[in-house]
Amino acid sequence: MPTSAKPDLQKKLQEVPHKPGVYLHKDRFGTVIYVGKARDLRKRLASYFTPSRQKMAEHKTRALIESIWDFDYHTVRNEPESLLLEGKLIKEYRPKYNVAFRDDKRFLLVKIHLEEPWPKFGLTRLKKDDGARYFGPFAHSGALRRTISWMNREFGLRACRPMNPGEKDYQHCSNDIIKNCSAPCIGKIDREGYLAKVEQACEFLSGHSKDLVRSIEEDMEAAAEALDFERAAELRDMVDNLKKTLRPTRQFRKRGVPGKAIKPKEDVIELQDALGMGEPPTVMECFDISNISSNHIVASMVRFRDGVSENSSYRRYRIKTVERQDDFASMAEVVRRRYSRILLEAREFVGEDAADANQENPMEAMRRIEREEMVKKSQEKKKPFVRLPDLIIVDGGKGQLSSAVKELQRLGLHDLPIIGLAKQREEIFRPGNSEPLVLSHDTGALKLLQRIRDEAHRFANGYHQLLMKRRVEESILDDCPGISQARKERLLKRFGSVARIRKATAEQIAEVNGINARLADEIVHFLKTH
Repeated sequence: MPTSAKPDLQKKLQEVPHKPGVYLHKDRFGTVIYVGKARDLRKRLASYFTPSRQKMAEHKTRALIESIWDFDYHTVRNEPESLLLEGKLIKEYRPKYNVAFRDDKRFLLVKIHLEEPWPKFGLTRLKKDDGARYFGPFAHSGALRRTISWMNREFGLRACRPMNPGEKDYQHCSNDIIKNCSAPCIGKIDREGYLAKVEQACEFLSGHSKDLVRSIEEDMEAAAEALDFERAAELRDMVDNLKKTLRPTRQFRKRGVPGKAIKPKEDVIELQDALGMGEPPTVMECFDISNISSNHIVASMVRFRDGVSENSSYRRYRIKTVERQDDFASMAEVVRRRYSRILLEAREFVGEDAADANQENPMEAMRRIEREEMVKKSQEKKKPFVRLPDLIIVDGGKGQLSSAVKELQRLGLHDLPIIGLAKQREEIFRPGNSEPLVLSHDTGALKLLQRIRDEAHRFANGYHQLLMKRRVEESILDDCPGISQARKERLLKRFGSVARIRKATAEQIAEVNGINARLADEIVHFLKTH
């Protein structure tokens, strides 16, 4: 049911200011379906409700406009703030009509470890409780990188890679010669003096040193008056980068998600009618394929019972047989692995001899076991009995559905109901039907399918983040002085992860082939400060 009577949007538009900000479109159930940003909120929102926009818009935009029941907005002070707030709200509400920011990418932060021998500024997207000092987030990544480069030159800070550079590193560096570095590596400045420069840079990065920007602006004006336009243009670009980077932005806190009118059991019955099923799909399983690269293809399976998620039954998979990004082959593998395992466990449950003597096909055998309520006896078994779902959902269109159907047929599960849900237009594909089934966005049946699909996508993304975290952890060894690729592989093979290497003593690390006591001490020190 709608949350309330539809508001007068034209009247509400008159109250919207001509200011930058972020707007949220909602459907009749109060669900946020789109988040956008604008330099002028009133003009942007008004454009959604003009007849010409509705006629000329593409299919997806028309569907969005037809679904808008109400809207909210938040004003901000400038464009970077609107960009940051838009990203946070999209990650929070996950609106179905948004595409950008759905990959959980974060804005850049500036990080510096003051406990290092000679601290230097670096960029990261993750803020950790590691004793480092962080600045940001920053919306303009290009301007930020140029600002950091200029700041290192201005304050004489090192930008070299070694953690504790020495005379050998100085021989391969020209920054001291061109006056871009204070050369702490050869003792031209002591640690106290160097840290004082770092503190000045931190104050500047915090936006507390506006006098320096004014000084550059004065130099720019002087260059222009002297007809040195090339130098003036260079200083102008520098000032622009600094202002974009140092422009103050507010930190937006996560807000609560508005209440949604969800009735799980009613949605299940509505889905049964929409698909023409003889029985309600009490148990549903949904599969999603997600790619980081050809080295990290993963899949997720989520299980819903009576329209509600059954978290304990969720499964995640590393794709093993597909060497490149191929959603069809990946879907086939995960469906095969999931249901061949269920059939194998059922065979073990009833006993090998009984299974061999019975002439039923796998589908009939599984349903018979369920009807005989053998689940109750599973408490005496080591492994619990897992029943087949009443409906399988694959995230994708005809290709993913066809791949999954072929695997079910090979397993003898010809009659197991299965559908595909395509993202772009929320079309439902069914085996044997060339035309997709299109349900209204207001129906509980489609909303239930969307919830299941989005949960599968979220769970797959969570697995991605875990794998990426492992990759980031492992990549930190690449920055460790003296660690080659071969030594890195031996370390990981010996300890299993960077987290375990951190807990190891120098003596234990030195036991690894190719690592002496001196290098082991350096590794321990490096991991403590990074």
